[in-house]
Amino acid sequence: MNAQTQPLTLQGPAGAIEALLDLPDGAPRGTAVIAHPHPQFGGTMTNKVVQTIARAFVQCGWRAVRFNFRGVGASAGAYDEGRGEVEDLLAVVAGQAPGDAPLAIAGFSFGAFVATRAIAALHGRRPIAGAVLVGTAASRFAAAPLPAELHPHALVVHGEQDDTVPLAAVMDWARPQSLPVTVVPGGEHFFHGQLPLLKSLVARHVRGGLS
Repeated sequence: MNAQTQPLTLQGPAGAIEALLDLPDGAPRGTAVIAHPHPQFGGTMTNKVVQTIARAFVQCGWRAVRFNFRGVGASAGAYDEGRGEVEDLLAVVAGQAPGDAPLAIAGFSFGAFVATRAIAALHGRRPIAGAVLVGTAASRFAAAPLPAELHPHALVVHGEQDDTVPLAAVMDWARPQSLPVTVVPGGEHFFHGQLPLLKSLVARHVRGGLS
Protein backbone atom coordinates (compact mmCIF):
# COMPACT_ATOMS: atom_id res chain seq x y z
CA MET A 1 0.00 0.00 0.00
CA ASN A 2 1.03 3.61 -0.42
CA ALA A 3 -0.06 6.88 1.15
CA GLN A 4 -2.91 7.15 -1.34
CA THR A 5 -4.30 3.66 -0.59
CA GLN A 6 -7.59 3.41 1.28
CA PRO A 7 -9.14 0.21 2.70
CA LEU A 8 -12.76 -0.34 1.72
CA THR A 9 -15.53 -2.72 2.71
CA LEU A 10 -18.03 -3.13 -0.11
CA GLN A 11 -21.27 -5.08 -0.27
CA GLY A 12 -21.43 -8.10 -2.56
CA PRO A 13 -23.89 -10.91 -3.23
CA ALA A 14 -22.13 -13.16 -0.69
CA GLY A 15 -21.69 -10.42 1.91
CA ALA A 16 -18.79 -8.10 2.64
CA ILE A 17 -16.06 -7.61 0.03
CA GLU A 18 -12.66 -6.48 1.29
CA ALA A 19 -11.04 -3.99 -1.09
CA LEU A 20 -8.27 -1.44 -1.50
CA LEU A 21 -8.62 1.84 -3.39
CA ASP A 22 -5.48 3.42 -4.86
CA LEU A 23 -5.88 7.09 -5.76
CA PRO A 24 -3.92 9.21 -8.25
CA ASP A 25 -2.79 12.76 -7.75
CA GLY A 26 -5.51 15.11 -8.97
CA ALA A 27 -8.93 14.33 -10.38
CA PRO A 28 -9.16 10.73 -11.62
CA ARG A 29 -9.72 9.94 -15.29
CA GLY A 30 -11.80 6.90 -14.44
CA THR A 31 -11.86 3.73 -12.36
CA ALA A 32 -10.02 0.48 -12.98
CA VAL A 33 -11.30 -2.65 -11.21
CA ILE A 34 -8.61 -5.34 -10.94
CA ALA A 35 -9.18 -9.03 -10.15
CA HIS A 36 -6.64 -11.32 -8.46
CA PRO A 37 -5.39 -14.88 -9.13
CA HIS A 38 -7.00 -18.13 -8.04
CA PRO A 39 -8.26 -18.03 -4.43
CA GLN A 40 -7.35 -21.67 -3.80
CA PHE A 41 -3.71 -21.14 -4.75
CA GLY A 42 -2.91 -18.14 -2.61
CA GLY A 43 -4.35 -15.44 -4.86
CA THR A 44 -5.24 -12.16 -3.12
CA MET A 45 -5.58 -8.47 -3.95
CA THR A 46 -2.02 -7.91 -2.67
CA ASN A 47 -0.50 -10.17 -5.35
CA LYS A 48 2.53 -8.43 -6.89
CA VAL A 49 1.19 -8.56 -10.45
CA VAL A 50 -2.16 -7.14 -9.31
CA GLN A 51 -0.34 -4.36 -7.45
CA THR A 52 1.77 -3.66 -10.54
CA ILE A 53 -1.34 -3.27 -12.70
CA ALA A 54 -2.88 -0.96 -10.09
CA ARG A 55 0.26 1.19 -9.92
CA ALA A 56 0.29 1.55 -13.70
CA PHE A 57 -3.31 2.79 -13.73
CA VAL A 58 -2.69 5.19 -10.84
CA GLN A 59 0.43 6.54 -12.56
CA CYS A 60 -1.79 7.34 -15.54
CA GLY A 61 -4.37 9.19 -13.44
CA TRP A 62 -6.91 6.44 -12.77
CA ARG A 63 -8.47 5.21 -9.54
CA ALA A 64 -7.58 1.54 -9.05
CA VAL A 65 -9.79 -0.77 -7.01
CA ARG A 66 -8.38 -4.15 -5.96
CA PHE A 67 -10.59 -6.56 -4.03
CA ASN A 68 -10.57 -10.01 -2.49
CA PHE A 69 -12.92 -12.55 -4.01
CA ARG A 70 -15.43 -14.28 -1.75
CA GLY A 71 -13.75 -16.42 0.90
CA VAL A 72 -10.42 -14.58 0.65
CA GLY A 73 -9.13 -12.41 3.50
CA ALA A 74 -12.04 -10.55 5.08
CA SER A 75 -14.41 -11.14 2.14
CA ALA A 76 -17.46 -13.22 3.06
CA GLY A 77 -18.53 -16.40 1.29
CA ALA A 78 -16.66 -19.31 -0.26
CA TYR A 79 -14.95 -20.13 -3.56
CA ASP A 80 -17.51 -20.64 -6.33
CA GLU A 81 -15.47 -21.88 -9.33
CA GLY A 82 -15.71 -18.52 -11.08
CA ARG A 83 -19.46 -18.04 -11.07
CA GLY A 84 -19.76 -16.11 -7.83
CA GLU A 85 -16.43 -14.42 -8.46
CA VAL A 86 -17.88 -12.80 -11.58
CA GLU A 87 -20.75 -11.55 -9.40
CA ASP A 88 -18.19 -10.16 -6.95
CA LEU A 89 -16.43 -8.20 -9.69
CA LEU A 90 -19.73 -6.86 -11.00
CA ALA A 91 -20.68 -5.76 -7.48
CA VAL A 92 -17.41 -3.85 -7.14
CA VAL A 93 -18.04 -2.18 -10.50
CA ALA A 94 -21.56 -1.22 -9.43
CA GLY A 95 -20.32 0.22 -6.15
CA GLN A 96 -17.16 1.96 -7.30
CA ALA A 97 -17.60 2.89 -10.97
CA PRO A 98 -20.77 4.89 -11.70
CA GLY A 99 -22.20 4.30 -15.16
CA ASP A 100 -21.30 7.77 -16.41
CA ALA A 101 -17.59 7.45 -15.50
CA PRO A 102 -14.91 5.68 -17.58
CA LEU A 103 -14.42 2.06 -16.52
CA ALA A 104 -11.50 -0.28 -17.16
CA ILE A 105 -11.53 -3.93 -16.13
CA ALA A 106 -8.32 -5.82 -15.49
CA GLY A 107 -7.23 -9.14 -14.07
CA PHE A 108 -4.34 -11.52 -13.61
CA SER A 109 -4.51 -15.29 -14.20
CA PHE A 110 -7.85 -16.58 -12.78
CA GLY A 111 -8.73 -12.91 -12.32
CA ALA A 112 -8.28 -12.31 -16.04
CA PHE A 113 -10.68 -15.17 -16.78
CA VAL A 114 -13.20 -13.62 -14.37
CA ALA A 115 -12.63 -10.24 -16.02
CA THR A 116 -13.57 -11.65 -19.45
CA ARG A 117 -16.80 -13.01 -18.01
CA ALA A 118 -17.62 -9.72 -16.30
CA ILE A 119 -16.95 -7.79 -19.51
CA ALA A 120 -19.31 -10.14 -21.38
CA ALA A 121 -21.99 -9.54 -18.72
CA LEU A 122 -21.58 -5.76 -18.91
CA HIS A 123 -21.41 -5.57 -22.70
CA GLY A 124 -24.33 -3.56 -24.01
CA ARG A 125 -25.26 -2.40 -20.50
CA ARG A 126 -22.56 0.22 -20.02
CA PRO A 127 -19.46 1.46 -21.87
CA ILE A 128 -16.09 -0.10 -21.04
CA ALA A 129 -13.10 2.11 -21.77
CA GLY A 130 -10.56 -0.69 -21.81
CA ALA A 131 -9.31 -4.02 -20.54
CA VAL A 132 -5.98 -5.37 -19.30
CA LEU A 133 -5.64 -9.16 -19.12
CA VAL A 134 -2.37 -10.63 -17.83
CA GLY A 135 -1.58 -14.35 -17.77
CA THR A 136 -5.17 -15.13 -18.76
CA ALA A 137 -6.22 -18.54 -17.38
CA ALA A 138 -7.51 -19.81 -20.71
CA SER A 139 -6.30 -23.38 -20.28
CA ARG A 140 -8.30 -24.27 -17.17
CA PHE A 141 -11.33 -22.01 -17.53
CA ALA A 142 -13.61 -20.97 -20.38
CA ALA A 143 -12.54 -17.36 -20.86
CA ALA A 144 -15.18 -15.36 -22.73
CA PRO A 145 -14.29 -13.70 -26.04
CA LEU A 146 -13.95 -9.93 -25.86
CA PRO A 147 -16.48 -7.76 -27.73
CA ALA A 148 -14.99 -6.76 -31.08
CA GLU A 149 -15.32 -3.04 -30.36
CA LEU A 150 -13.18 -3.47 -27.24
CA HIS A 151 -10.27 -5.06 -29.10
CA PRO A 152 -8.50 -1.75 -29.89
CA HIS A 153 -8.70 -0.88 -26.20
CA ALA A 154 -7.64 -4.27 -24.80
CA LEU A 155 -4.15 -5.34 -23.73
CA VAL A 156 -3.50 -9.07 -23.42
CA VAL A 157 -0.05 -9.87 -21.97
CA HIS A 158 1.43 -13.33 -21.54
CA GLY A 159 4.82 -14.74 -20.64
CA GLU A 160 6.58 -16.79 -23.30
CA GLN A 161 7.60 -19.43 -20.78
CA ASP A 162 4.47 -19.46 -18.61
CA ASP A 163 4.23 -23.01 -17.24
CA THR A 164 0.99 -22.35 -15.33
CA VAL A 165 -1.03 -21.23 -18.35
CA PRO A 166 0.73 -22.27 -21.57
CA LEU A 167 1.07 -19.51 -24.14
CA ALA A 168 -0.50 -21.88 -26.70
CA ALA A 169 -3.75 -21.96 -24.69
CA VAL A 170 -4.03 -18.17 -24.75
CA MET A 171 -3.27 -18.11 -28.47
CA ASP A 172 -6.01 -20.70 -29.03
CA TRP A 173 -8.42 -18.37 -27.18
CA ALA A 174 -7.26 -15.24 -28.99
CA ARG A 175 -6.92 -16.67 -32.51
CA PRO A 176 -10.65 -16.98 -33.38
CA GLN A 177 -11.09 -13.38 -32.24
CA SER A 178 -8.06 -12.06 -34.16
CA LEU A 179 -7.15 -10.54 -30.80
CA PRO A 180 -3.47 -9.54 -30.50
CA VAL A 181 -1.42 -10.95 -27.63
CA THR A 182 1.69 -9.18 -26.32
CA VAL A 183 4.28 -11.87 -25.49
CA VAL A 184 7.03 -11.08 -22.98
CA PRO A 185 10.16 -13.00 -24.08
CA GLY A 186 11.33 -15.34 -21.35
CA GLY A 187 8.45 -14.30 -19.12
CA GLU A 188 6.84 -16.80 -16.75
CA HIS A 189 3.47 -16.68 -15.03
CA PHE A 190 4.34 -14.28 -12.20
CA PHE A 191 6.75 -12.16 -14.27
CA HIS A 192 9.55 -12.50 -11.72
CA GLY A 193 12.19 -9.89 -12.49
CA GLN A 194 9.97 -8.38 -15.19
CA LEU A 195 7.37 -6.45 -13.19
CA PRO A 196 8.85 -3.06 -14.23
CA LEU A 197 8.44 -4.12 -17.86
CA LEU A 198 4.87 -5.25 -17.20
CA LYS A 199 4.10 -1.94 -15.53
CA SER A 200 5.47 0.00 -18.50
CA LEU A 201 3.41 -2.08 -20.94
CA VAL A 202 0.22 -1.47 -18.97
CA ALA A 203 0.94 2.25 -18.51
CA ARG A 204 1.65 2.69 -22.21
CA HIS A 205 -1.65 1.00 -23.04
CA VAL A 206 -3.60 3.06 -20.50
CA ARG A 207 -2.15 6.30 -21.84
CA GLY A 208 -2.74 5.52 -25.48
CA GLY A 209 -5.19 2.66 -25.83
CA LEU A 210 -8.18 3.38 -23.63
CA SER A 211 -11.25 4.93 -25.22
